[in-house]
Amino acid sequence: MSLTPPGPPPAPRPAASRVLFGRLPTREARYLAHVLRDETVGGFLLLAGAVVALVWANSPWSDAYAELLHSHVGPSSIGLDLTVAHWASDGLLALFFFVAGLELKRELVVGELRTPATALLPVVAAGCGMAVPALLYVVVSLGEPGAGEGWAIPTATDIAFALTVLAVAGSSLPTALRAFLLTLAVVDDLGAITIIAIFYTEQIELGSLAGAIAALAAYAVLQRRRVRAWWVYVPLALGVWWLVHDSGVHATVAGVALGLLTRVRPDEGEASSPAQRLEHRLGPISAGLVLPIFAFAAAGVAVSGGDLRAAAEDPVAAGVAVGLVVGKFLGVLGGTWAAARWTRAQLSPDLAWSDVAAVATLAGIGFTVSLLIGDLAYGEDPTRSAAVKVAVLAASLVAAAIAVVQLRFRERHVRRRGGERADGQTGQTV
Repeated sequence: MSLTPPGPPPAPRPAASRVLFGRLPTREARYLAHVLRDETVGGFLLLAGAVVALVWANSPWSDAYAELLHSHVGPSSIGLDLTVAHWASDGLLALFFFVAGLELKRELVVGELRTPATALLPVVAAGCGMAVPALLYVVVSLGEPGAGEGWAIPTATDIAFALTVLAVAGSSLPTALRAFLLTLAVVDDLGAITIIAIFYTEQIELGSLAGAIAALAAYAVLQRRRVRAWWVYVPLALGVWWLVHDSGVHATVAGVALGLLTRVRPDEGEASSPAQRLEHRLGPISAGLVLPIFAFAAAGVAVSGGDLRAAAEDPVAAGVAVGLVVGKFLGVLGGTWAAARWTRAQLSPDLAWSDVAAVATLAGIGFTVSLLIGDLAYGEDPTRSAAVKVAVLAASLVAAAIAVVQLRFRERHVRRRGGERADGQTGQTV
């Protein structure tokens, strides 16, 4: 028997670190590729709608543009004699938020948000990406009369616009990082609609709200009983929308609620679930029609030298711009870093924190929902509303430009390493 004293016990092996933005399952990558294509095309059309609105609003025919948006359409007997601009924000955007609700339900049931471990990163990043811009807005606009109404404007991210920039300038980014941006924006949309429902509802008609809740319950029962008749769901969904609108709650809340109540898991022998079928049919309409029309209705603002100066001198507009460009970057990047530290996760070997920083910069593109919240906050003050629109447009363009520079540097780095244009995952190029 050896008399050699035993050595120190072997050091415990470190716990395996979770990899951030690693390889996605093939099924998830295919779904993401489909969503990215729709959102990217929609982003280009959204930009086209915004450009047409800006050109028209600054042309000699600007009065015709204003007259079109303020034209009333709809039956007044049931409270739907609304302007064209109102129909775009309350009507069409309800469809956009319905699709967002479907995407969120999918993430909660089978996607990145189904378990606390995978949900932590996008939820923390989205939460910080909303809190920090709001805080910076408050700091910049402190003391300005009426500034308190607009704190939520810089909290939103426009996923279609952001993914369009990503598709043009960031083709080498891994699929998982794109999935992170998409999931973050979905959580962001839920946060935005929650803010709208809580903070931008002035008066509630309890009877209509109760009717909307009853209709939503009926929708949930029909989903549970596997009813598939479209002629039942369409009138019911329209009824939910009208009741929510009539209750005083912003009508887009109806879209998210219906999306969250739609069944996501397919039954045995069922090729696809109702959520998958609806997202497949309505996703292209939302991205290719709804968002461009809303951009056309919301982005038309005069951008003369005097208007730009007025926006630059308005503390509210300055707070919106700083919140989007600086606050979103700091919030998303800081939240991602904090979540990684908390979970002891490590970045995928194909990535650097500079890549995450580029995605955080993209989150500062706040276009669609920021314009919607700005209209809710200052729609009755034309001067401030115009200044806020200029700030949202300018900040979104600045964030996009900075992100393009960051992504272009990455593209050059990838080419230097061998000219490969892969997404870091075998068979998962997008």
